[in-house]
Amino acid sequence: MTEFVTPKIESQDLTVGELFKDFYSVPDFQREYVWQREQVEKLLQDLYDEFYDEERHVLAGSEYFLGSIVACKADDGTFQLIDGQQRMTTLYLILCVIRDILVETSAQPSRVLDSQIADAATDLRTYEEVERYRVTLQYEDSEGILDKIASRTDLPSETPKTTASVRNILSAYQDVHEFLTTNLDTDPKRLREFHGILTTRVKLIRIITPTIANALKVFETINDRGVGLNAMDLLKNLLFMRTDSKDYPKLKDQWKKLVDTLDVCREKPLRFLRYYIMAHHEIVYHRGIREDEIYDWFVTHSSECGIEIDPLGFLERLIECAQAHANFLSSKDAQGNENRYLRNLALLGGALRQQYILLLAGRTLPPDLFDNLCRAIENLFFCYIITREPTKTFERNFARWSADLRGVKDEKGLNAFIEKYFVKDMASRADRFDFAFRELTQDRIQQYRMRYILAKLTQYIEEQAWGNPAYGRLDHYITKKVEIEHILPTNPRPDVRAAFDKEDEYGMYVVHLGNLTLLEKTINSSVSNGSFADKLPGYKQSSFLLTKSLAEKPQVGVNTQLNRAVQNLIKFDKWDSAAIEQRQVMLAELARKVWDMPGRAEEAN
Repeated sequence: MTEFVTPKIESQDLTVGELFKDFYSVPDFQREYVWQREQVEKLLQDLYDEFYDEERHVLAGSEYFLGSIVACKADDGTFQLIDGQQRMTTLYLILCVIRDILVETSAQPSRVLDSQIADAATDLRTYEEVERYRVTLQYEDSEGILDKIASRTDLPSETPKTTASVRNILSAYQDVHEFLTTNLDTDPKRLREFHGILTTRVKLIRIITPTIANALKVFETINDRGVGLNAMDLLKNLLFMRTDSKDYPKLKDQWKKLVDTLDVCREKPLRFLRYYIMAHHEIVYHRGIREDEIYDWFVTHSSECGIEIDPLGFLERLIECAQAHANFLSSKDAQGNENRYLRNLALLGGALRQQYILLLAGRTLPPDLFDNLCRAIENLFFCYIITREPTKTFERNFARWSADLRGVKDEKGLNAFIEKYFVKDMASRADRFDFAFRELTQDRIQQYRMRYILAKLTQYIEEQAWGNPAYGRLDHYITKKVEIEHILPTNPRPDVRAAFDKEDEYGMYVVHLGNLTLLEKTINSSVSNGSFADKLPGYKQSSFLLTKSLAEKPQVGVNTQLNRAVQNLIKFDKWDSAAIEQRQVMLAELARKVWDMPGRAEEAN
């Protein structure tokens, strides 16, 4: 009699480096890659926060658990990913980006890294040796994009964005590239260090099932069951321990109100608690506070917070802050009024949310002063981003400044606060700001931020010219009806390319900020890929003065508001490399006005 062997489900605790000793495929029945910049940046930021201190030194100690993946072994020896493909694809992109930056900096390649991207393997069906990429996508919409990135056959900046999957993967690649170059300075030593941390101290649980049916069942179970207590759960228990039993019903109702408020605005409770602490209490700024330290912090500071003597009062303050925070996430002030600068911050920040520390600290300011604060935060936030300031700086500074902000009561106090912190900090970065704008190209910044920049430049001229509140919403310029127009076209006719004075550098000039403008979609479709002369009639039709001025400088009367607004804009008769460089300098000067850049630090002293 043949003994029946029960198929086993195995689980392994593996580092990223150990995971990428095997080969994975995403079956064609799986959904495509859907992660957006928020998820990609959150993953990178969490890893960075876990392993680096304020001075960007590596922290010793703990490993970081990234979750689990579920896979089923295929006949050829690869693992089919049933759960965790978004995470694994992103990790694979991170490895590719690290390799590519090392290549870009002419650094010594890493054989370990190269083997984690691709290696030889034995096909268990044919027993032949084959070269494989560690992660492959089998669904049709991927169009082999991950293989192209892994092989460096096509640079991501040159790859057509034909499907949603391709767009998402290329965007994720760019987001990873932007994050690593900003926080690691393209230093080969630091990149290798980060690679070492990622592959030896970041761990996942890999669950291997004998069949796809088993894998799907495990996936369903994992996503249907809860996880252990976190700081939010423990804080709730602490409040119940400090509350008289007769007040339990009220505490229960209030706690539900807090949880529901955060749930509706889709904010992560632990992130909210971190920001609440940094906005309202003194912390050790050089190291911040991690999510796994939140509960211990509340226990240690329970008297200071009011938990000991008035737990319900503490909870009411927490709810009030959560409601204000929910409003901020909806681009509204604490009272629920629309705020243009909060909307701008949402369009600019992506996954970054450190601004909410200052917003919580200043939430009780009168509406007009809060509006001024938001404008100043937007300007500083943009200055940090364009000068590639490490994101740790945002959090450290905002937490440190919150104590003074909580004491601001009037316009004089707010102006002094902004001058002391914001203006001084921006002045110290003035040279870097100017340099960043003079060198700015599409491949040096994320696409959504380039749209933000062009929208702000365009909006500023409109407001100066017309003084109309209708131009106050940046969404007016960031819409499907408005497109980024490449004045020197990306896909030119042969005669257009041949006519350019630096044909060998054509691709470089196409992506320069000076070659970009916003144009209504209806007009953009008509100007197409023609020459500058062909496009001029279309530019004249644009309602955007910054675009219209390429073809003609609008004039009304003498010394009018409109004339003053456009006096520094340049009309061009031809479009060559010198014109693009000239317009880039013009936009760099305009940017100083748009984002209220102060004089340089040495000029301010």
